[in-house]
Amino acid sequence: MSCAHISSSGLQPPRATQAVHREDCTQCFDSIDSPQGLNVCLSCFNGGCVGDRNHAALHHKISQHPLVLNIRRTKQPRVERDEPPQKMSKLAIAAETESDKYDTHTAVFCYDCGYKEVERTTGNLPQVIDGIMKAMTFATQTEVKAWEQEITPCEHTLCLEQTESKKLESQNLAHCAKCDLKENLWLCLQCGNLGCGRAQFGGVGGNSHGLAHFDETKHPVAVKLGSITPEGTADIYCYSCNDERMDPEIAAHLAHWGINIAEREKTEKSLTEMQIEQNLRWEFSMTSEDGKELKPVFGKGLTGLKNLGNSCYLASILQCLFSLPAFKERYYDKVQGELPAVLDPAEDLETQLRKIGDGLWSGRYSKPDSDVTASEYSPEIPHQKGLAPAMLKALIGKGHEEFSTMRQQDAFELLLHLFSHIEKQRHPQGLKDPVSDFRFVLEQRLQCLGCKKVAYRTDVQDNISVPVPARKIETLEAEVKEGEEAKEKKDAYEPVTIKECLDIFTANERVEFTCKSCGSKEGALKRSGFKTFPNVLVINCRRFSIVNWVPTKLDIPIVVSDSGFTLDPYLSNGLQPGEEELPDSTTTDPTPSFTPNPEAMALLTGMGFPEPRCEKALYNTGNTDGEAAMNWLFAHMEDPDIDEPLVIPSSKPAAGPTDPDPEKIEMVQAMGFTAAQAKKALKKTNGNVEVAVGWIFENMEDSFVDDEDVPIPDTSSGVKEKEVPGNSTLPANFKLDSIVCHKGGSIHAGHYVAFVKKDLTETGQGGEGEWVLFNDEKVVRSGGDAEEMMKFAYVYFFKRV
Repeated sequence: MSCAHISSSGLQPPRATQAVHREDCTQCFDSIDSPQGLNVCLSCFNGGCVGDRNHAALHHKISQHPLVLNIRRTKQPRVERDEPPQKMSKLAIAAETESDKYDTHTAVFCYDCGYKEVERTTGNLPQVIDGIMKAMTFATQTEVKAWEQEITPCEHTLCLEQTESKKLESQNLAHCAKCDLKENLWLCLQCGNLGCGRAQFGGVGGNSHGLAHFDETKHPVAVKLGSITPEGTADIYCYSCNDERMDPEIAAHLAHWGINIAEREKTEKSLTEMQIEQNLRWEFSMTSEDGKELKPVFGKGLTGLKNLGNSCYLASILQCLFSLPAFKERYYDKVQGELPAVLDPAEDLETQLRKIGDGLWSGRYSKPDSDVTASEYSPEIPHQKGLAPAMLKALIGKGHEEFSTMRQQDAFELLLHLFSHIEKQRHPQGLKDPVSDFRFVLEQRLQCLGCKKVAYRTDVQDNISVPVPARKIETLEAEVKEGEEAKEKKDAYEPVTIKECLDIFTANERVEFTCKSCGSKEGALKRSGFKTFPNVLVINCRRFSIVNWVPTKLDIPIVVSDSGFTLDPYLSNGLQPGEEELPDSTTTDPTPSFTPNPEAMALLTGMGFPEPRCEKALYNTGNTDGEAAMNWLFAHMEDPDIDEPLVIPSSKPAAGPTDPDPEKIEMVQAMGFTAAQAKKALKKTNGNVEVAVGWIFENMEDSFVDDEDVPIPDTSSGVKEKEVPGNSTLPANFKLDSIVCHKGGSIHAGHYVAFVKKDLTETGQGGEGEWVLFNDEKVVRSGGDAEEMMKFAYVYFFKRV
């Protein structure tokens, strides 16, 4: 039928940058594969389901947009092939051809005409329909960069100085200078030394003689010989940065050693190609102790989340959060069938969190998918297709330097980032902020060693990050048999109990402190304790050390008892009888002065930097480390006042503009530090997040109390105070509910999964309190693996019992 609304609606094809939601509904996970398909609004390209939920009709009611394109997809009969499927061979996403697997049916309907099908050739409808069907879907927009890596130069590649040139042996005769290895060779671009690399995934041998050369000479930049291509690409590694780098002058630097890049032949896999292969094979155990496939489970609360390239950090956190009553009730139990009346659901956090809650808990999408095939690396029985949380990921990542990318991220940082978004929400009446279950009050006590007076301060927290003592017991080196995966030397550590971590976290420690009451510079004793306890305690265990300014993960086992633990001994009761408080200081500090660290100053001036620059660099990086100051110098070479004398601001600056950026404080907190540590470190390092982290590690003995701040003790007043989070009632017993686990040497690489305790009695698939493994879309009974993984978890969620 003809329709007058076609010409009056001003329809235009979607722009290249415009989101087109033509795969799944913006308010639930029903999709074009549902029996009645999906309606795409021809005015704003919102996608709404048409089935029993009919969110498309809700969108029409709110927007008054009359015309929609109904898209319905059905599977073609499967054709058996003799040849195996093509393997992924490069770091890219192959173009998806839907026509090979599906038949797609489209039709145009008008709501204002009584939801009648209309003639699709009228006006510019053909161009609009063609634009929608050819447009990159919203999910694809978030996936195209999934494997993208941003490799940049560093000061070591940009400022490379090469020694007297020499010609190397031909490519087929080259071998390590310290052993006979002829593959996995790394050429030092500074002096021309050839050293073998570290043993690598896939059985590539290596004795780490390239790294040993760096330890001996401090020559930082090396290139992998077998990775050099005539096009000018190569694997370049900076040992000082401990990361892959780019060398804009690689052709000239290789020519210095007699290597004509145009004549080179690539003979080995690049680091990127090996990462692809490793990502394909990197699976948590999906078999039981007797070697059988772990049994998939299906039903409410047992729905998997599809990996959007490198989004397992998001999926694991969501599974843990939505297993807790606070999130399940807030975004599912108490809002079933209710949806916010918003024009753009994909941009509304409330809608997207309810969508996740419904997806995980309705059981609607938790069913076997026969279309999921096994790979050569992961033989498995059919599991779920999994839900793609692309809209939520894009929404919470918008504008964020890291979470807006498709690179792997730190799951704990994501948790804190998500909390900050939810805390800013306007929660409907009768629905509480779910993060309130995580909040509690941490109290810090500071006692001067001179006059013995004390100060108390309180901070509201929603997690704790505890130190894990590293006590090496032996070094293991696995023998590599033919066909097996090569392994590097691996340090082994003594097991640590969660109680020992909490003891260290709450113990007295001596810190530097100048008392404003007695003038003593003897220092002070600082300790932290719980003023109140949360309903859910999130613990991040800091199992890492800083190696060349890069956090490196340590495999330290942590013993967590099934019976849980108590926080009763860690209750802090505030000011005690007989304790005298440190008074508020109102005196004016003398004119500030700065004395540069002599060793660091000598290092910098010896490198040729002028003294004013050196003083500024040391002042802005905590005055402790020459390397940190050097990094600051390279980042501020273009500052217009770089050569002007250092001007030190008053130690009591006006409040406001000089306070660190709250987002930067959040970023440092996300790395496992307290708000007080983040605030002071950022002040000391001129707001430089990377340098601030280094400053904290160099000053762990510091009280992290700003000199101009005086901790305010709790006082009674007639004024009604804001509700204090948590409570201090005893006993405070906690039991493990879920964990996020990680495989890989860095928290920004590798793979994350979640283990969650579930009651499987209702589904008839198991008993109460069983551990279930959520490995992206694969949801299986853990088969006993949880107990082992519990020792090496990255984030622990404990429920108060």
